[in-house]
Amino acid sequence: MAFACAKEFLTTRLWKTLLALGLLLYFILIPISNTQLFLTRWAAPVVSNDDDRTNLSHIAFGLMGSVPTWPHRRGYLEAWWRPNKTRGYIYLDRPPPPELLPWPQTAPPYRVVDNLSDLFTNTKPQFELMPRMVHGILELFREEHDGMRWIVMGDDDSIFFVDNIVDVLAEYDHTKYYYLGWHSDSVISNYWFSFNQAFGGGGIVLSYPLARALVKDMDGCLIRYAQSSSADLITMTCIADIGVNLTPHKGIHQVDLHGDFSGYLSAHPKVPLMTFHHFDAMHPIFPSMDHMQSTRHLMKAADVDQSRLLQQTICHHKPSNWSFSISWGYSVQIYEKIFPRSYLQMPIETFTPWAQGPKPPFYMFNTRPLSNDSCEAPHFFFLESVHKTDLGDKFVTTYLRARPRGLPACFSGGNHSADSVSKIQVFSPAEKRLQIDRCECCDVVRVDDVKAEVKFRECKIDEIIA
Repeated sequence: MAFACAKEFLTTRLWKTLLALGLLLYFILIPISNTQLFLTRWAAPVVSNDDDRTNLSHIAFGLMGSVPTWPHRRGYLEAWWRPNKTRGYIYLDRPPPPELLPWPQTAPPYRVVDNLSDLFTNTKPQFELMPRMVHGILELFREEHDGMRWIVMGDDDSIFFVDNIVDVLAEYDHTKYYYLGWHSDSVISNYWFSFNQAFGGGGIVLSYPLARALVKDMDGCLIRYAQSSSADLITMTCIADIGVNLTPHKGIHQVDLHGDFSGYLSAHPKVPLMTFHHFDAMHPIFPSMDHMQSTRHLMKAADVDQSRLLQQTICHHKPSNWSFSISWGYSVQIYEKIFPRSYLQMPIETFTPWAQGPKPPFYMFNTRPLSNDSCEAPHFFFLESVHKTDLGDKFVTTYLRARPRGLPACFSGGNHSADSVSKIQVFSPAEKRLQIDRCECCDVVRVDDVKAEVKFRECKIDEIIA
């Protein structure tokens, strides 16, 4: 009997001990488990590390075109498209006829836009082309969503600088909702449509989550705004209904301008160049070249160093009182007077508005007027060639005089004429420039009767460009 009682006592004590240990483990592990569950459910999306940085394979391009425009716009696309590297399609209004086949391997593959006749029967849109263009976002997403982080929509005459696009988008979290673009260059165009929309020819950039949400609501979107007269406006309003607004980027260019674009290209904003549009609407950007030749010529510099392309660098040659304004890969201007950067960063108004309002302002940026004043009118030089030095540590861009200036020397600058200079060589580091918070500086290292040489460098601490 005593033995049985002792055995029962030990058994009871063992169970109490196990119960106590169990409760102890419960109170220790449950908070940890709940914390992990909370973090798993509510943690922010993981930011990609350097090994998972956005690259070209993460970006899909959707280009809206047509069979009639293809023959004379094909060259714009082929200038920047990288076969087997870039992904996306050009969307045509109908299947290409036999004379356009076989389709070139140097161009984006084509797709024919979806038949939206059933939708149009119900909505009766004001312009059928507009919802058809917006629907292209869905058609691209449908085919290219695997591994995609960004959609870039444009036109068949849009020119994209893909290295800069990759670098810019890599700075954004692709798991968030982003709608990137830029407004029109002309005030009146923004007034007609919206100051808050991205203009599609310059490019509309959507992150994957936003593109997915827009695609999911596409039918509702096109029904709500069937009477809109602009595809870009439909896109903006539908995105606004999702709760997202435009993130502007000055490197995206709709180019709603006419005439000579050299004044703007010679004083580009201090941001990476991402896109251009409407090259057909302007004069060719290089003298003695047509539009396609000019595009290919600019891409020679773009293929070497997009990080510096059109970035304005200014320095002075004090013995001659000259100012050098360099738009890398495009042009150099020599002024026969010392001007500060604050003045030279304003484009010369060599162009005219896309559509002119009754009175100024015409542009969404400040300009300088064309001048026949010897001190204000520059000598113009344009890109002739680009190559790497034998040591491989520098790029050399060579610029040749476009034409005689036809003016006397600047009196207030000391009468030091630059008429004899016919060639300028610019030496820049043969590496991508990642710093964008401040422009580069330069030194004029040589000037003789016919040639000038300029070397780029980082600006010194507290250096003043004036």
